[in-house]
Amino acid sequence: MAEYRAGFVSIVGRPNVGKSTLTNALVGEKVAITSSKPQTTRRAIRGIVHREHGQLILVDTPGLHRPRTLLGERLNTLVQSTLGDVDVIAFCVPANEAIGPGDRFINEQLDQYPRARKVAIVTKTDATSKSKVAEQLLAVSELREWDAIIPVSAPRGEQLDVLVDELLKLMPASEHPLYPAEARTDEDTTERIAEFVREAALEGVSDELPHSIAVTVDDMVEREDKDLLEIYANVFVERDSQKGIIIGKGGQRLREVGATARAQIEALLGRKVYLALHVKVAKDWQRDPKQLGRLGF
Repeated sequence: MAEYRAGFVSIVGRPNVGKSTLTNALVGEKVAITSSKPQTTRRAIRGIVHREHGQLILVDTPGLHRPRTLLGERLNTLVQSTLGDVDVIAFCVPANEAIGPGDRFINEQLDQYPRARKVAIVTKTDATSKSKVAEQLLAVSELREWDAIIPVSAPRGEQLDVLVDELLKLMPASEHPLYPAEARTDEDTTERIAEFVREAALEGVSDELPHSIAVTVDDMVEREDKDLLEIYANVFVERDSQKGIIIGKGGQRLREVGATARAQIEALLGRKVYLALHVKVAKDWQRDPKQLGRLGF
């Protein structure tokens, strides 16, 4: 029987290359929110993959980028501190976009972590032709000596088992699993609820606004008379004009955000939820150390 192996994999790549989608597909459950907006992931979210012969703890990081705000700097610091502690760094490059300066920047950063093994994952193979995938595999192979290069399609589930097996081979031997068999993430429920609200708020807004949205859960109250959980959450933006965008005409957009988030929260908790959302302005919070601290950064 194969030796049991367990360890940590950090999934890196520039924003919007499919890191969170891949994490969720490997875990088999939604542990990281996804959006077409850059900088969707703001925490080092751990997803746990269980196999008979091993366990992978996936750390889905914010996309490494050249920061423009204090929030951006803190997100990069978070990625860098995460990379110092993992067994494997998995670098995601999409099959349908040429390797660019952002990819090269991250590839150079990987040299700072000699302890970690390096694996390249070519994502989104379903979004382009086989010949383009082959070209991208060749281009990626020229960036450095990789321990493995694996093309995958997370939405179609293609090559995910191959990827898991390759990653497990690179993990250290372990006498036992690092997390219990039922664990899928170590994110607490409150954090996951706040993230579902943020994901719903991100949909359909212009490119600049996503960076300005933050969500906190203020209170959760059991209504035993109605077998209902009441959740009170705040959606923070940086300017009054943004507040109007989130609320929408006559509050229509905020109602849609609430309905979308509530459906996900109810699926997560397996029960009925009343979700109250309030939109507040925290002026220029991305650049303000005190406000960043209050919002959990």
